[in-house]
Amino acid sequence: MRLSHLLASLPTASVPAGRNDPDITDLTADSRTVAAGSLFVAIPGEYHDGRRYIGAARERGAAAVVAEAGDDLPPDVITVPDGREALAWLAAAWHGHPSRQLVLIGVTGTDGKTTTSSLIHSVLLAAGLRAGLVSTVSAVIGDETLDTGFHVTTPDAPATQALLARMVAAGLTHCVLEVTSHGLAQHRVTGCAFDVAVVTNITHEHLDFHKTYENYRAAKGRLFSLLAASPAKSGVAAKTAVLNHDDSSYAYLAALLEPHLDVRRLSYGLTAAADFFADAVQSTPAATRFTLRGLGGLAHPAATSLVGAYNLSNALAALTATVGGLGLAPATAARGLAALPGVPGRLERLDLGQPFTAIVDFAHTPNALRRVLLTARQLNPAGRLIAVFGSAGLRDVEKRRLMAQTSAELADLTILTAEDPRTEALDDILEMMAGAARMHGGVEGQTFFRVPDRGAALRLAVSLAQPGDLLLACGKGHEQSMAFGTTEYAWDDRTALRAALAEHLGVPGPAMPYLPTRETKTN
Repeated sequence: MRLSHLLASLPTASVPAGRNDPDITDLTADSRTVAAGSLFVAIPGEYHDGRRYIGAARERGAAAVVAEAGDDLPPDVITVPDGREALAWLAAAWHGHPSRQLVLIGVTGTDGKTTTSSLIHSVLLAAGLRAGLVSTVSAVIGDETLDTGFHVTTPDAPATQALLARMVAAGLTHCVLEVTSHGLAQHRVTGCAFDVAVVTNITHEHLDFHKTYENYRAAKGRLFSLLAASPAKSGVAAKTAVLNHDDSSYAYLAALLEPHLDVRRLSYGLTAAADFFADAVQSTPAATRFTLRGLGGLAHPAATSLVGAYNLSNALAALTATVGGLGLAPATAARGLAALPGVPGRLERLDLGQPFTAIVDFAHTPNALRRVLLTARQLNPAGRLIAVFGSAGLRDVEKRRLMAQTSAELADLTILTAEDPRTEALDDILEMMAGAARMHGGVEGQTFFRVPDRGAALRLAVSLAQPGDLLLACGKGHEQSMAFGTTEYAWDDRTALRAALAEHLGVPGPAMPYLPTRETKTN
């Protein structure tokens, strides 16, 4: 592909006079992967400035370099206002703008993104549509499922565009794309032409990166700005924004969309104030049944195996996006909703014959932990609730206190443990959490415990569980590793909890995965 063809997607690029127009063989932002003919995009990162590696990229055979303006740049470097944004548009152009050939549904929010994305995908499949899915759990392209990695949120722009291009090549017509605040702020989905944008909720999370809630909320709002800027597509009735009427983000996002008259705005919620809402809700430990009511006098029965008020909200978001946004038949949408048995690592039950309930959930934010604890209490009102969780290092510090406070208030027993401490001192993280638990009525050694090793924490929880109790391991869900220092250790909460249960019951089971905290003592 000619350089000039790629640069056509960057109207703000400054191209040096007399710049040649070579054939580009590859596009990369990693100087280590540059080969002869590559276009190297030098991005200033959080820890490293890609402009320092322009010389190395040249030595490897880079045919051209794109970078943000700066001192001492070689005179033939093509400069742009924002390197990440440029990389995103270049990646879209490199792959032939695949999102313009798909009906693209973006889903963002603090909690519930993966579940909502999976529900939408299930509804699309029930409608007979050839639909793909990119979530934190996996990428689904037709019959192929790809692992998206250890701690992956939204893939970077080249990877995102490559996945969309694979979907187009496979003959898919629709795609559901889970979109994080990091992905939006770092332009990982810039260049994607969205047709429907969905928000689940916006609560406390990622303030280590965004610094303020207002910045975090604005990052989420970028999905709706991208929707508004996307070109209209044939076969799609109208660009549609799907907002949570019950969430504090509703007024902000509604105001953000007010100037964009070509974007239809639909809301969902648990009351009749929303365009689509749930009526006659019936909840059991095995299912949630309700009547979907909405615009035009819609009234249709629906059910999901997912439980809890937050999953009812996720189901409503999916139905609003598909029935309201895409015009699918309510009966078809209800069938797709019911077809999804669950999402890996989300309220996932493990049963080895123990006389208590054991569940693994991804809840890793204060809001998610509160919601899952409240749901667990509803599922098991007579027994005790035992919660095992931690809080990540090098991430939002305030949520450590909030999560410990929440568990001290809502759980009978709390076990504080490791969750990706990274290069922070795990003891310091646990002390901060323990302090918050004490401030909210917790008594160490009686109602809460500190167990640095997560395997030992799960063993303790299992040993404390009595018949009829509910044990809830939170924070890791489907994830396949845990970060200590700069090393990712293989770790799956589901495997670890099965190991603890098997040991306790004296039955065959997996070995407890190893973590470097294995020799630490319980407090």
